[in-house]
Amino acid sequence: MDIPARLAGFREYMSANGLDGFVVPRADVHQSEVAAPRDDCLAYITGFTGSAGLALILRDKALIFVDGRYDIQVRREVDEMLFDIRHLHNAPIDRWMRENAKPGMRIGFDPTLVNGELHDRMAMAMASAGGSLVASADPFDAIWPDRPAAPLGVIRAVPVAVAGENSLDKRKRAGRAIAEAGSVALAETLPDNIAWLLNVRGSDVPMNPVPHSFLLIEADGRTEWYVDKRKLGNDLSGFELEGVRLGTPDEFLPRVTELARKGKVMIDQQFAPVSVRLAVEAGGGAVLVRSNPLTLLKAKKNDTELAGYRRCHIEDGAALTDFMAWVFREGRLREGSDRPLTELEAEAKLLEFRSTRKGFLEDSFRSISASGINAALCHYSAAPATNAPIDSSLPYLIDSGGQYVDGTTDVTRTLFLGPAEPEIRRAYTAVLKGFLSLISAQMPAGTQGHQLDAFARRPLWDLGLDYDHGTGHGVGHNMLVHEHPHRFSKLANPYGLEPGNIMTIEPGYYEVGRYGLRIENQVEVVAAAAQGFCRFKSLTLAPIDLSAVNLAGLTQNEIAFLDAYHAHVREALEPLVLDETRPFLVEQTRPIAGRS
Repeated sequence: MDIPARLAGFREYMSANGLDGFVVPRADVHQSEVAAPRDDCLAYITGFTGSAGLALILRDKALIFVDGRYDIQVRREVDEMLFDIRHLHNAPIDRWMRENAKPGMRIGFDPTLVNGELHDRMAMAMASAGGSLVASADPFDAIWPDRPAAPLGVIRAVPVAVAGENSLDKRKRAGRAIAEAGSVALAETLPDNIAWLLNVRGSDVPMNPVPHSFLLIEADGRTEWYVDKRKLGNDLSGFELEGVRLGTPDEFLPRVTELARKGKVMIDQQFAPVSVRLAVEAGGGAVLVRSNPLTLLKAKKNDTELAGYRRCHIEDGAALTDFMAWVFREGRLREGSDRPLTELEAEAKLLEFRSTRKGFLEDSFRSISASGINAALCHYSAAPATNAPIDSSLPYLIDSGGQYVDGTTDVTRTLFLGPAEPEIRRAYTAVLKGFLSLISAQMPAGTQGHQLDAFARRPLWDLGLDYDHGTGHGVGHNMLVHEHPHRFSKLANPYGLEPGNIMTIEPGYYEVGRYGLRIENQVEVVAAAAQGFCRFKSLTLAPIDLSAVNLAGLTQNEIAFLDAYHAHVREALEPLVLDETRPFLVEQTRPIAGRS
């Protein structure tokens, strides 16, 4: 890709439109984490392929802002002669604007791609510097030859037997929440919220089974769905569309303006593009910025959904355990040969194992199959140019997941095919202890994720170590593997945990240029024995490799937890794994007292 030529064309567009700069976020109109090829504008203009970040293109320079997960990756993919690299959170774009923008400077942005929160921070920063933030049309239509078309993935209906609640009842509950907030309607742009509400799934972007569309739901439950009807096909009989009016995506914003004349329209300031807010204001209405009721309703899984998660994790655990046994056999057998086991071969084999499991549809994200130095990249994707052999002298990290008919999985294991160095053993033991500290915690219902994050970090902090990513996130029900609103992170999060929430717990440690370590389980938040308290129950069922753990450094409580977990794993998976996997499963799950 010729990034210098693309930048030159972009700057010509800026000059022709009287702009001194332009903000290019890693976003589409739905603020999706994974964009369709057409919407991957940040990658087009910078070469960076990560799932979070933004660029600021100026007439004489350019900057790219990414978070700590991508610190190594961005330096591999982006030419530092063309872009200054900044931290997305520690040195955000609005700070740069406040400190560097000149009076009269005009910075453009596409209002369909920038959410309200980011817009307001940038607008205030530019105003304080005497400049302005200027709404603009999408520049990539002008500068991107052969830009891919918008996706037209087929939409399918989800039976109530899988969803656990019919769409009409969901819409009634949502309408009541909208009315209680004092609003006339909610303008929804998040595909997973729409998919949950209407009991549908999509295929616009691989591994993200939610349809790109927009929706309006009024306080009385009346609903308007703005979707390209070609995705639905000609037979609508399987869809729950009673009380739903269909419209085209182009009709969404004008209808928002029309509804705004009736009263306050609720939007999700964190995710809705600022174009939605402008549409409300164009109708003379007021914007009601509150927690999105659909997000909150969706996050509390019903009994049917929870049963689905449990079923699919048993299937997924069998596939992952078969894979782990295969990696140990093949990796050791072929090491030193002219055909060593590689990251890409292992990734393909894991998909092969998952594909045999009941209810499996596709991966839930591109597997992170990473050996040695590649594992230090939190979101590494193996490619022919980087495809490394799995080296028994270094950890092999496999972070993967599946989309199943009745749930979504996300799990990480770090495997040691040979002896680990003392430094690695020390760090891996701390990662495990942090994992155990959080997963065994009990907390009052309503506790927020940032209040628990340090549980997982403390053992690493004791060694002067840390990791620059969140400790966990929500997971959808055959939807997005990263589901808002709950997370474990240093960053404040106002959403409290309650029974029915689904989370991951995934501390790690990364030594740049050497290795990476991570352990991840998906968990269900359940009621604890103490009234008003919650705890976590593991959904993930797969052995944790303890061969690089300093077992003498574990407490009796930690040992008891691991032994109980591994006994449960063995009991659940032994009937399902391959015959050749069974000895591996038994060995990996035996009590710690019998290990050296």
